[in-house]
Amino acid sequence: MPKVSIKGNSMPASPIRKLVPYAEAAKKAGKKIYHLNIGQPDIETPSSLLNAVKNADIKILEYSHSAGIESYRKKLAGYYNGFNINVGLNDIIITTGGSEAISFAIMSCFNPGDEIIIPEPFYANYNGFSCAADVVVKPVKSTIENGFALPAISEFEKLITPKTKGIMICNPGNPTGYLYSRDELELLKQLVLKYDLFLLSDEVYREFCYDGKEYVSVMHLEGVDNNVILLDSISKRYSACGARIGALISKNKEVMATAMKFAQARLSPPTFGQIGAEAALDTPKEYFDKVQQEYVERRDFVIEALNKINGVFCPKPSGAFYCIARLPIDNSDKFCQWLLESFEFNGETVMLAPATGFYSTPGSGTNEVRLAYVLNKEALKRAMICLEEALKVYPGKMN
Repeated sequence: MPKVSIKGNSMPASPIRKLVPYAEAAKKAGKKIYHLNIGQPDIETPSSLLNAVKNADIKILEYSHSAGIESYRKKLAGYYNGFNINVGLNDIIITTGGSEAISFAIMSCFNPGDEIIIPEPFYANYNGFSCAADVVVKPVKSTIENGFALPAISEFEKLITPKTKGIMICNPGNPTGYLYSRDELELLKQLVLKYDLFLLSDEVYREFCYDGKEYVSVMHLEGVDNNVILLDSISKRYSACGARIGALISKNKEVMATAMKFAQARLSPPTFGQIGAEAALDTPKEYFDKVQQEYVERRDFVIEALNKINGVFCPKPSGAFYCIARLPIDNSDKFCQWLLESFEFNGETVMLAPATGFYSTPGSGTNEVRLAYVLNKEALKRAMICLEEALKVYPGKMN
């Protein structure tokens, strides 16, 4: 039988989705599962987005422009201008989700064998897209003790070699919820200028910054227009994960021309998704205020509940809707599978994402899990009870 590719074998499995077969089996066995493993919000998608798709007067579903529908890009530029991100429609390529934006950026900026430095833990698919492009991830470790703040710049510098081509961050962060400060970003700016590096920034959670803390984009930094690439998506902003609409934004004309070739090769992003996304730009501020308040309440409940459980530690995130908790367990992959296969409390259990998949350094995250507080507060309460009860009886519990 023919063998699959070496690259295919080297692609990492998703830590978020690899336990799905166990969850499906648990559901068939009658268990109720609280899904805290994936960033799929239960927030309603704005009616403006849904109605625009429902009411689209289309007789022929044609290809759109490879860069995206022009009216959408113009309106999207206005959205960014509202955040003091001064870009025009030609600085934007619409992509099939934020995932394609990440892929286009990596393929446009890095050669096979080039190195990219990423603070870990990081969104697992950065690993996957780097692997697909034959780019080497060099992790620089942030720690749970200080809430996953940006590691010291000296730690970045230790990793820089002639093959280093860029740095990638997520702000606010997935999986940690950490929100980088302006001072931290200024330090990164000095580093990318010193070594002439690209700075890729995934900022899909900009609407979700808490406690009055400031959202600072890499595109707010002065003097690095040719170094910076912004990656975005409507998935979390409008609770529209299935629309598959993202964006790659940069003022570096060479990068944009290169990314455009990849965009042309895949023809065009989804038309209905763009129609909905364009309409969603009219979503009133009240929608985001309400959603943010809901997430703050969920965050506050989950963090307090976690830290009350014996042996558990979880720092309080300032953005997104994720947190990483340290648990008194021997192995997070085993624990998360055990929760689905072997545990239930009153017919219920909880699904978590083992943090090992968010690290590139082998052996890291073995006593950590990522939780997405994307369920209503009653569901979160039941999930925290399940977790507490599970830790009391887990065979691999550490003292």
